[in-house]
Amino acid sequence: MSDQPSVQADPQWLTLMDDARGWLAGPLGQLLLEEERCLLEQELARFFGGYLVSYGPAAEGPPKAGQIQHNVRLGPPMPGVQIVCEEQSWPLGEHAADVVVLQHGLDFSLSPHGLLREAARSVRPGGHLLVVGIHPWSAWGARHLFAKDGLKQARCIAPNRVVDWLALLGFALEKRRFGCYRPPLASLAWQMRLRRLERWGDAWQLPGAGVYLLVARKLVVGLRPLRQTRREPMGKLLPLPVAKISRRDVDN
Repeated sequence: MSDQPSVQADPQWLTLMDDARGWLAGPLGQLLLEEERCLLEQELARFFGGYLVSYGPAAEGPPKAGQIQHNVRLGPPMPGVQIVCEEQSWPLGEHAADVVVLQHGLDFSLSPHGLLREAARSVRPGGHLLVVGIHPWSAWGARHLFAKDGLKQARCIAPNRVVDWLALLGFALEKRRFGCYRPPLASLAWQMRLRRLERWGDAWQLPGAGVYLLVARKLVVGLRPLRQTRREPMGKLLPLPVAKISRRDVDN
């Protein structure tokens, strides 16, 4: 895999992904990825199939999924990416993947709607789409408003909004999880002291965490019911007039 960017790739998108990768490689980004790895591996352990496709700016390899045969990574022309493509042009057929993971793909995207549509198209009916994002209503979401590094570029889309988008694309939410309850402090010593917050937060699944994980299942398309033939309305039955016959007429 060449480290040189593709000539046809959008320069703005390449810059965004490069800034995001640089921030995720730093101490705060590594803290997020460490907690996300635990969440993802717990969820992926129950899935099986032929292909898992992951997309995101992190330099780390795709999450482990022991019951899935092939683990493929898509993304920009950077080290670790197996198939180079832009965010809205995945070289996959429709319904090609059993599981798709978007790890901060929506956070660092030029078109989150377009990226989510492309990912949804690639999931087979009955397959799963996992979305990891920075929670805007957290200390991490607040920090991105004042950051001067790659975190400044993050969109921090609310999980409820992503759930609405998934519903429009034919997905049903199965699980919503949260992780990384430690605040974004640069001091490693304080991060170690606050590690117990992760255990408490994971036990209660409080919504103030730094990241969220959405697990959604693609609904199976059912058979279309046959249209019933329209029956033309029939006229009402009216009694026919009957002539009265008197006894006098009968006697005559």
